[in-house]
Amino acid sequence: MRGVSLALALSLVASPVLADDLAVTSRVSAATVYPEGATVTREAAFSAPAGEHELILTDLPRDTPLASVRVALDGARLGGVRTREDYVPPRQAEDDAEVQAARAEVERLEEALRAGRAEVADIRLEADAARARLRFLDGIGKAEGLAAQEPATLGDLVAMIGRETLEARRAETGAERRADAAERALKDLVEKLSRARQALEALVPETGPRALLAVAIRADAATEGQLTVSYTVPQAGWQPLYDLHLARDEGQVRIERGAFVRQETGENWRDIALTLSTRRPAQQGAPGEIHPWIPRLGDPDEIRPMPRVKGEGALMEMAAPAAAAAEADMARPEFDGLSVRYAYPAPVSVATGADRVRLMLSPIEADAEIRARAVPLVDETAFLMARVTNSDEDVILPTSEARFYLDGRYVGQRWLPFAAAGAEMALSFGPIEGLTLKRVVKTRSEGDRGLINRASERRETVEITVENLTGESWPVTVLDRVPVSEQDDLRITWNARPDPDETNVEDKRGILAWRFDLEAGARRTITLDTRMSWPEGKVLR
Repeated sequence: MRGVSLALALSLVASPVLADDLAVTSRVSAATVYPEGATVTREAAFSAPAGEHELILTDLPRDTPLASVRVALDGARLGGVRTREDYVPPRQAEDDAEVQAARAEVERLEEALRAGRAEVADIRLEADAARARLRFLDGIGKAEGLAAQEPATLGDLVAMIGRETLEARRAETGAERRADAAERALKDLVEKLSRARQALEALVPETGPRALLAVAIRADAATEGQLTVSYTVPQAGWQPLYDLHLARDEGQVRIERGAFVRQETGENWRDIALTLSTRRPAQQGAPGEIHPWIPRLGDPDEIRPMPRVKGEGALMEMAAPAAAAAEADMARPEFDGLSVRYAYPAPVSVATGADRVRLMLSPIEADAEIRARAVPLVDETAFLMARVTNSDEDVILPTSEARFYLDGRYVGQRWLPFAAAGAEMALSFGPIEGLTLKRVVKTRSEGDRGLINRASERRETVEITVENLTGESWPVTVLDRVPVSEQDDLRITWNARPDPDETNVEDKRGILAWRFDLEAGARRTITLDTRMSWPEGKVLR
């Protein structure tokens, strides 16, 4: 197969198809989908007699980025290529049995929905009628001259009003209940109708304008061959999803992975070879540049704030969070040292603008170090954490579609950050309600002088308490902090009882960590004294 990189001459095809022009039909055969964008490959088989010809493809979507088109040919020699963006070939709608059945199902569900809504309206009318009877009966009871009636007549009237009121109340209540039940049934019908419309949209052929691609070929003898066209489009992408299962007794985390795939290219992808890639060709593809730093002195009135480095904002934006698996077809990772690819083992169909197809990827299993993490400064309970190491041949992409399960029970959905191949991950599986935390400024809690705040000195004593009310032993990590000085004049000393097991945790200055096992019913107390002093005349901010 020989390929050509096109510097496409965008000349318009204005003349009708000549005798030597061969109309060919192509189909999307494969796609590599990135988190943003996709590379689409389409194939067209052809038969050509000896001589020079043009293969005419008229079935490309109108929005095909023709400048990115690449062509390869088997069975003949490849010549020039020309394109047109707004070609509208004659078409005959494909109204086959499958389309007819899908359209009939949509019409049936639409009619059922109309009938259901009419039934709800009729039931509501019964309730309205019952309420009208109640208003009438209430009016009778308030009528003038009623007290002048004979006792027997008045008694019969009261009894009649009571019976009719009870019957009307029952009728109103029964009608409301039947109407509510009918409306709940309509919700299922609405969902079925939505799915049926999507299925029909996926089957109906597209009718909009197409791009035209004319490929010149030359054959020394009659030949049969294949034309392959590839291009990159922005109207597609995939989003990872993860189900993270922690089995405490086994000390194992199983990450069941999948992907939501979508495309809005203007044509349906039917039974294609689908590959998912973690590459991001739409984002920055080359390292940034730095320029000489030449500081200059000037008078105070002339000094202006230095501009922010462009890269800082970009880095901050990047860091901010923007069937049973064993029986399902799964894509397994292929790691090339730069990115990961998942080639799905079965053909996949994705309708344009209609589907968000869910595919399964191979799971990740890892040993987990389970601990309780306690942050009394901000939390009232400890949280269950599992520290695992990612596979050396895979990456975890950032996603909001991460659901956490503890021993089979769902505990929540949270943002999952990026984790490179072989990286450690700290996964939280929710609060431990019986592992309670308290953090009290000791002098303040005793009601005496409170926090000592002299003109040039500040002292503080904090008492941290962790109590285990869970009925089982827990390995606990307690995190707290002390102030950090960046000025010579501001002196900070601190003392902890007991001493912390680690300072500057995860390279964060002033963050302290204590690690211990806490038995059921036990309590552990940590005392933290801090002293800050500075010269007279200065103010602590």
